[in-house]
Amino acid sequence: MPTRPLVLASASPARLGLLRGAGFDPVVEVSGVEEPAWAGEDPRDYVRGLAEAKAVAVARRVEPERVAQGALVVGCDSMLVLDGRVQGKPSSADDALERWRAMRGQTGALLTGHCVVDTASGDLVADVGSTTVHFGSPTDAELEAYVATGEPLGVAGGFTLDGRSGPYVLGIEGDHGNVLGLSLPLLRMLLAQLDVEVHDLWA
Repeated sequence: MPTRPLVLASASPARLGLLRGAGFDPVVEVSGVEEPAWAGEDPRDYVRGLAEAKAVAVARRVEPERVAQGALVVGCDSMLVLDGRVQGKPSSADDALERWRAMRGQTGALLTGHCVVDTASGDLVADVGSTTVHFGSPTDAELEAYVATGEPLGVAGGFTLDGRSGPYVLGIEGDHGNVLGLSLPLLRMLLAQLDVEVHDLWA
């Protein structure tokens, strides 16, 4: 049994799946934090700030019983950076199609901000994971078929490695979990800063 409760401040099935696959059984609590449009600030600061906002928002709502048990809240936010510009979730099918046409044959960086809040002490630690993504060159017909599935509208950058867009990604450099929305190695390092061992949180 885990020594402390783990709370995931995200509705992402991919993040939940990564944590469960690594032995955790987190409680899911969606933050409800609005994601402001990128205003040209440093992309790493942007995703880190959003991850912190989500984790803090959920930490404030954690039940007193879980706080007494030392609940840890994990917040994340992912964005694709292509040609120096942040790409969040596409706003429409047309937006997704336009983005993918621009991504063809290009290389981008998938940034994921991570934040962990210790509800018992109020301590907060945060960092950003970065994974290089090399995109293939799908045809217009392939892109139209992909966008028609609706999948790109729900994921950062309009793509995901574990979905229908997987065949259109040539490869990555770095942690694949970071591309899916949560880097387990980075989470371990953040927990260590709070004097928490990963194995102490296994279900």
